[in-house]
Formats: sequence, structure tokens, C-alpha cells
Amino acid sequence: MRRLIQIRAILLVFILLTDTYLYFALRYLTQNSSQKLRLTILSAHCIVSGACIVALFIIGALPEKIRYYVISIILGIFIAKLLTVIFLLIDEIRRGIFWTVKRIVPAKPSAGNVLDHSIPRSSFLVWLGMIAGGGFLATFLYGFSNKYNYRIRTVKIKFPNLPGSFKGLRILQLSDIHSGSFSNKQAVNNGISMALKEKPDLILFTGDLVNDRAVEMADYKDVFSRLSAPMGVYSTLGNHDYGDYAQWNSEEDKAANLEHLKNIHAEMGWRLLMNEHIIFERNNEKIALIGIENWGAKGHFPKYGKLDIAYKGTENIPFKILMSHDPSHWDAQVRPDYPSIDLTLAGHTHGMQFGVEIPHFKWSPIQYMYKQWAGLYKTENQYLYVNRGYGFLGYPGRVGILPEITVIELV
Repeated sequence: MRRLIQIRAILLVFILLTDTYLYFALRYLTQNSSQKLRLTILSAHCIVSGACIVALFIIGALPEKIRYYVISIILGIFIAKLLTVIFLLIDEIRRGIFWTVKRIVPAKPSAGNVLDHSIPRSSFLVWLGMIAGGGFLATFLYGFSNKYNYRIRTVKIKFPNLPGSFKGLRILQLSDIHSGSFSNKQAVNNGISMALKEKPDLILFTGDLVNDRAVEMADYKDVFSRLSAPMGVYSTLGNHDYGDYAQWNSEEDKAANLEHLKNIHAEMGWRLLMNEHIIFERNNEKIALIGIENWGAKGHFPKYGKLDIAYKGTENIPFKILMSHDPSHWDAQVRPDYPSIDLTLAGHTHGMQFGVEIPHFKWSPIQYMYKQWAGLYKTENQYLYVNRGYGFLGYPGRVGILPEITVIELV
């Protein structure tokens, strides 16, 4: 509770300082406008600032799904203002340099003139800052409409050691469903219909079925139980599935929640792999599917996974697929210690639900924490695919990094 009060106090100070600074910038921009327009703009700025401050203190009493939107809007406004402030500070530096130069090397006064050491603001930089901040906020709010805008991404990967009987195997990967964030069941169901049209041989889910609590799946079990494939549906756990981020009355309640979640996987017809493996056989040829619990090497995420246990018994299988929720596991343990694991499937990052993806270029702030954060990666003979996530968490939207259904074809 004390920590929450400290965080709110820090945010309040930042909001007040930023909004006061922007108020004077707006006064400058509107100095030549009509009194009515100027008053309208300044009043709107004060009202938005006041609304953000009020929301900051009542946010805990709001319903969870509404809370996500309120937090996101406040965050979007705050980042937009910070972007604007950056341009204003650049202008302040410019003014400071010119002011200093004028002090050091004063211009000779002409007859009848008085020296003026003041340096006016740059209207260009001020307007540029306003446009940058406003553009970001508009984009951020537009992202709300993209949270169910599912994309099929098809990837073909060539493996020289793939047994011939499994050539052309189609794997459908889903990850990071986060059912507790959903509010449109029909849209979620439409995404599953898209997935089933791909007619995969095998469906794999790489963790984070819920945000915290198993009950979040109550309204969505019938949707995800539609998933089926000839070789089955297999799943593993992500860091959110353990309930580590929720408050529980007791450790027993937390453990019961996890057991409930495991049962939900079974009720939907999914085989949950908890540090274990499955061997598939065709025409006396075999491949192995290994599934481990969450194992993260970054951000203090838990290490529940036991790959040594799950791997045991697959040593002589010529081709191996690993499901491990956190992509940081690949560099930290999979590649150095298990070079015979051919393909690792992960999720976790969501691509931060914010970034840019165009042909031959992709960027997201998450890349400064995770080296592998979206798409296909290769080192020597091992591959990693990081799914961008089916659902969303926190920010109820996506900008640039759209929700993903992955189809991987082994050739």
C-alpha cells in the first residue's frame, strides 16, 4: 500500500510539472488567436490534466476491464506530452545558446535602439512538438481497434534431418491468449475459425492462457475447445498462468487456482506438457515434442521449467521441437546445452503490442530487453520462432504489432 502511494505521488509530480510547462507553451502558441479560441484550448488542457489526476486516485475502484482502458489512456496522454516536452526542451536549449552568445558577444546598439537580450520561442519547434505528441496519442488510441485484428503468418523452415515421413508437417502455434483481457467473444471466436481453416496437422500453445486466474476462461472454454488437429493439441504454461501476480488469501488458494487451470486445459482437449515430452511416429520414423514450464532468463521471470527432465528419453530421436514460453530461454540454456533441439517455439513478448513492421524492417521498444522478440531466428542449425501473441495485456490494443496465428511448415 505504501509503495502504491509513493508511485501515485511520483506520477502526480510528473503530471503537474509537465502540464504546467505545456500550459505556458500553449499560451505562447495561442497569443495571436482570438480570446475565445485561446480560452477554449487552455481550458481543455486544464480539464484533461485534472481528469488524469482524478483518474489516478480512483482507478483502483474501477472494474478491471475499464481500468485497462483508463490506464492506457492516461499512459498515452502522458507519453504524448513527454514527446511534446522533448521538442520544447530542444527549443529551450536553442534559446539558451543564443542568449549566452548575445551576452558574450553583444551586438552594437544602433542609434535610438535598446538592446534586447530575450530570445523568442521557435513556433516551428513548438508546433512540431504538438504534432508529434498529438500524432502519438491518435495512433495509441487507434490501436484499440486492432486488438482482434488477427493475422495469419506462414513460415516454411527447411531441416535436413527432418524424417521424410514428417515432410510438409503443418504446425499451428498460438501463444499468450490472456483470456482475462477479452471483451468481445465473437471476435475471439472468429480468430479461432481463421486458425482452423489452415487445417494444421498439429496445434501447439506456448503459454499464458490467462492473466492471473483460471476463472477468466469460464466464458472462453467453448471457443478454444474448438481447436483440434489430427496429431492433437498440446500446450504449456507461461509466467502469468501461475497466479504469481495476483493477491491470494493463502498459498492453498493459489495452488488450487493452478490445478483448476490445468484441468481447463484437459477439459478443452489440450494435452498440457509439464516438463515432459511426447514422441510421434510415422512409418517407423520419429520426432519428439518437448514442453516445459516457464523458464525466463530476463526480468526476474520465474524458472519453473526443468528441461533436463523433459529432454530425457529424446536423446536418440532425430528431430526435436521444444515449447518454452519465454524466448530468453533459447540463448540462456537451449542453444548452449541442448544443440540437438531443432526448433523452439516461444511467445511472451507480444512484440510489446507496439512497434513498426514493414518489409525488411521491424522495431519495437521490447527489442532493448529481448534479443529475439518476434518472428523467426536462426543460429547455426537451430531455429527459434517467437509468436506475437493472440491476446493482449495491459494496453487493450495493438499498434503495428498485430495479434498472430502462426503456421509453420516443416520442409
